[in-house]
Amino acid sequence: MRLSEVGPSKAMLEELIEWLKIPSISSGGGDPADLVRAAEWAVAKVTGAGGTAQVIDGEVNPLVIGELRAQRPDAPTVMIYGHYDVQSAEPLELWTTPPFEPAIRGDRLYGRGTSDDKGNFYPLLYVACELARTDSLPVNIRVLIEGEEESVGESVNRWLEQDDGKADCAIVFDSDMLDSSTPALTLGVRGIVMMDVRVRTAKQDLHSGMYGGSILNANHVLLEMLAKVMPNSDGVVPDELRRGAVEPTADEIEAWADLPPGDAVLAEVGGKPLSESSGELYYMRNWADASVDVHGLEGGDARQIRTMVPCSARAKVSVRLAPGQTTESIAPEFKRLLEAGAPPGAEVGVSVLSTGEPAMFDPSSPPLKLAAEALEKVCGRPTALVRVGGSLPVLAAFASKQIPAIVSGFALAGDGIHGPDESFRLEGLTRGEAAAHELYRRLAEL
Repeated sequence: MRLSEVGPSKAMLEELIEWLKIPSISSGGGDPADLVRAAEWAVAKVTGAGGTAQVIDGEVNPLVIGELRAQRPDAPTVMIYGHYDVQSAEPLELWTTPPFEPAIRGDRLYGRGTSDDKGNFYPLLYVACELARTDSLPVNIRVLIEGEEESVGESVNRWLEQDDGKADCAIVFDSDMLDSSTPALTLGVRGIVMMDVRVRTAKQDLHSGMYGGSILNANHVLLEMLAKVMPNSDGVVPDELRRGAVEPTADEIEAWADLPPGDAVLAEVGGKPLSESSGELYYMRNWADASVDVHGLEGGDARQIRTMVPCSARAKVSVRLAPGQTTESIAPEFKRLLEAGAPPGAEVGVSVLSTGEPAMFDPSSPPLKLAAEALEKVCGRPTALVRVGGSLPVLAAFASKQIPAIVSGFALAGDGIHGPDESFRLEGLTRGEAAAHELYRRLAEL
């Protein structure tokens, strides 16, 4: 029987659904009590399997710290990481079924957090607890689950900086497969600097017929500022924001040539290419170079017909950092470029909302080599060695402590994370469960 025909454990699926029902929203609009409930739920899972665990205060939301011991005294120690917090589910009317009432339709489980990250991560925790319950856990497991991954907070990184416990490696199931059949091991992620940009040009909005063309327009000022950091027509950002980036190795570039064509990747998600070279340069640009995006704009009134000169405007904008770059060097340049676009007389405020360092891991390290073999055995295909264009700040903390991180998972690009009808394949849960068993077994060889 094929693995895809087996399905996830009934108990694991039922437990995951129970966790998913807790609306642990950290990105805005959530109830802090629900974040605590989600953390306490995970603690109860670990202690119920005979381990130790506790909820500890974070800067914004609590952390879950736990441990499950192997029977073998000299067993290696593996840290498993995930996050229980989720993004807001608005607009609710776009969901087929309520986001916090998980529903199985066809071969997928629908609900907020199914793919990012409760559903992706949970097989690691479930299998560890089941093995501990039967005294057959081959490695020591340290559990680290945070509640600030989807919001502004650095509690997990600061905890790791102070942690003096042992960890021979970490497993992070918060990433994608290469495709529906091919497992992937993520070797690198980009960093990020997120900025809040505010502009004020007058005490109040003023009539455009009487004053337009003679006074500063806050929207115009904001656009001039953003223009200083925008990529050119080929998607290349200013040189000041690319400094320090390390070129990928020849072996990496050669391996990327065997991945799905960039044009196909963009077409799959319905994105319109920025330029004719976007597909050809997709992996180089999104995995090994810096990029800038404006995430939100606010100013004036675009709904009604109001002939006014706006007095205030605001934007959220970020730069993604390539491996080799640091937030310490890029953040000041990002801020300087933005401020340089403001004309005299405009009151502007540019502040850093959040940062995260890029990270890279060596595929030849013993934990990553064992992981690649384990994933290949579970999926029946060689494990693709990839990078990810997004950011996962905890990886920089692992890298700085020289803890090899096995970054993988069974999400797919079409899971709709952060959007309506987020879902996760039941086969992804099945593979995750099998992969957890195989990873723990092989990592016992460390």
